[in-house]
Amino acid sequence: MNFVEELRWRGMIHDMMPGVEEELNKKNRVGYIGFDPTADSLHIGSLVQIMILVHFQKAGHKPIALIGGATGMVGDPSGKSNERNLLGKEEIEANINGIQKQLEKFLSFDDTENSAEVLNNLSWFESFGFLDFIREVGKHLSINYMMAKDSVKSRLETGMSFTEFSYQLLQGYDFLHLYNKHNCTIQLGGSDQWGNIVTGTELIRRKISGNAFAVTTPLIKKADGTKFGKTEDGNVWLDKRRTSPYKFYQYWLNASDEDSKNYIKIFTLLDKKEIDALIASHEEAPHIRILQKKIAEDITIRVHGKKDFDTAVAASKILFGKSTTDDLMQLDEDTFLSVFEGVPNYEMNRRDIESGVGIVDLLGTRSGFLSSNGEARRDIKGNSISVNKAKINEEIILDSSSLINNKYILLGKGKKNNYLVIIVD
Repeated sequence: MNFVEELRWRGMIHDMMPGVEEELNKKNRVGYIGFDPTADSLHIGSLVQIMILVHFQKAGHKPIALIGGATGMVGDPSGKSNERNLLGKEEIEANINGIQKQLEKFLSFDDTENSAEVLNNLSWFESFGFLDFIREVGKHLSINYMMAKDSVKSRLETGMSFTEFSYQLLQGYDFLHLYNKHNCTIQLGGSDQWGNIVTGTELIRRKISGNAFAVTTPLIKKADGTKFGKTEDGNVWLDKRRTSPYKFYQYWLNASDEDSKNYIKIFTLLDKKEIDALIASHEEAPHIRILQKKIAEDITIRVHGKKDFDTAVAASKILFGKSTTDDLMQLDEDTFLSVFEGVPNYEMNRRDIESGVGIVDLLGTRSGFLSSNGEARRDIKGNSISVNKAKINEEIILDSSSLINNKYILLGKGKKNNYLVIIVD
């Protein structure tokens, strides 16, 4: 597979230095992308770069994921309007461990010639003294050259510390180190990293007369102008503790048709023939959401596994389609709460439910879900009331056996009105 051609038809190339294709036509090239360890999980904004490394490895080359244990202690100013908070060494180490586990779901670490490798730049910066650094690195790049970078120019009015100003030198030295020690000739990254990346190629040229190359990808934007990977709750993370598999699945399932035509190329490994067929099928019946379902399935399984994907699909059916009490009972508590997040609720003492509560009383006077017990009786007779997704009669008494996860009862009126009874000790 030709790496550049593969990325080109997928719309994943923004800038590319001359000579890249010739370099990649050689066998077993080594390339790297840097990841910022500002959290113990990557979010889906990082998926573009992860997929670039996946394609790079599939093309027969060796990918290096460089975790910025040292540069993370400084903070990359690219695209930032304010100085970042500096992280401590222990926090960064914990973040690196979390990120590596996520990368292992995408890349092959099989000890073959093009096996992926994860490196931490703190391993070479930790013993690099300041005087040595400014002598060996700083003297090769002029202040004028560094000031011309967009990441610097955009901050001149608001101000920039020397710490952040020096970031491009640190990233440039990363490339030099990897070039010398790992025969790495290509750096990949997002288009906002172009200035930092070419600083590395320039340092390699000036210091050791080497030839190094750069390829960047476009920054992904949603068709409606909102930021990719963001929801009302913030970032969509790859770690299920931060973003549940259900919410992760829903993010992709709710993508617009226009966005999905891009996402299917960027975030899956389906080939052009398969993708063209899916897009054609989708356009014939867009209401079926073929693209969204395929993307959500592919990415959720890759990130979270088949079991969590199946749970997310089952949870989606509960909220938006036909489901049974058994479907509800099989959900773990985290998924259940994700599905019904924001639903109005009422707290009931466990002693009361253990004694038994009449459904009419619970619906009306006790919980306030309905305005009165009379309304509750009328709606039950009208067959519009459900308990845990099952239709009921007004004689039913709810007790501990009615609880989901030993803690919840789901009341419903019609298809869209849900109400949660939460049992408290």
